[in-house]
Amino acid sequence: MAELLPLSPVPLYTQLKDLLRERILDGTYAPHSRMPSENELGKAFDVSRITVRQALGDLQKEGLIFKIHGKGTFVAKPKAFQNVSTLQGLAESMTQMGYEVINRLRSLRHVPANALVAARLQVEEGSLVTEIRRVRLINREPVSLEITWLPHAVGEKLEKADLVTRDIFLLLENDCGIALGHADLAIDAVLADSDLTQALEVEEGSPIMRIERLTHTADGTPLDFEHLYYRGDAFQYRLRIDRQKGAKA
Repeated sequence: MAELLPLSPVPLYTQLKDLLRERILDGTYAPHSRMPSENELGKAFDVSRITVRQALGDLQKEGLIFKIHGKGTFVAKPKAFQNVSTLQGLAESMTQMGYEVINRLRSLRHVPANALVAARLQVEEGSLVTEIRRVRLINREPVSLEITWLPHAVGEKLEKADLVTRDIFLLLENDCGIALGHADLAIDAVLADSDLTQALEVEEGSPIMRIERLTHTADGTPLDFEHLYYRGDAFQYRLRIDRQKGAKA
């Protein structure tokens, strides 16, 4: 058992936090395992509950642990991530890294296009479009709610498609024979409402990353408009940005 150093200039709660962080990262405390209680940690390291509470509070802010009321403190699971330097569907990207991705199909409907959807897809407001709602699960854990709008003629072709195990991108390319080109993305944050709370199994008001993505065909025609809602505690979008050469001060 590692010991804390009471005479060190480093505060005891910082020493304890660093020690616990190391055990979390090296797997001594496995993801989703229950951490020792505040009393147990206090006795093990001969420190006060206030010291333990400060250390655990910092670890929670770092996203390494989470608390469930009445049950205790648990080790958080490392976040899955997707690089967005190339245009890929979630399953297409994540399965390459060994993750299992499946979907809960909530609905496929043909609905009138509202003003935003009509503008993005360049169709008449009120004309029929296909709306697909799916919850995306990574290793059986709900990570995102995906709402997709497609032109009606394209959406009709997906009515009998395998929307439980396949990405819509791959369905568009392989089943519909449409070549995809590029996508425009906008990223912001929202608070979970009742629908997101139910879909993603989070508390109401939890921070949710929202991505608006408009995918175009190879000839530049807008095809696939999406709102992607990701749990902030379970997923990251990563991208590489190069500095433009020749930039002047």
